[in-house]
Amino acid sequence: MGFFGKAESWVLVSFILFVALLVYLKVPAMAAKALDARAAKIAKELDEARKLRQEAQALLDSYKSKRSDAEREAAGIIAQAKSDAAEYAAESRRKLGEALERRTKQAEQKIAQAEAAAIKDVRNAAIELAASAAQGLLADTAKGAKGAELIATSIEAVRIRLN
Repeated sequence: MGFFGKAESWVLVSFILFVALLVYLKVPAMAAKALDARAAKIAKELDEARKLRQEAQALLDSYKSKRSDAEREAAGIIAQAKSDAAEYAAESRRKLGEALERRTKQAEQKIAQAEAAAIKDVRNAAIELAASAAQGLLADTAKGAKGAELIATSIEAVRIRLN
């Protein structure tokens, strides 16, 4: 039994022939080419991923900037609203004070008018009372037609003078 009598020898020969066939058909070159293509594809995907990451970072920075701008704007709006509210409150207090002054003046005017009306009513009542008293006294002292005429003119003169 020599070299070719063993099964392992034939396995070795078939393996060598198989490797020679693979080299003849340029399988290692194709495998290398496929691996190179795969490596290039992976490199391209990595570059694309880097670009996407940079774009995402730029977008994130942009949104952070916009957010801080929005926060500043919101703070400005809140400050303006507080200022407007304070101005409105001051204006409301001023208007309320003016309204109270107007109503106080109106009330004082009404009181003065009522006082004047009361004085006029008292004066008119006093005039009527004085006229009645004068009429009674004159009626007792002056009798007849001449007396009645004298009484009427006297009462009218008293009324005119007292009003």
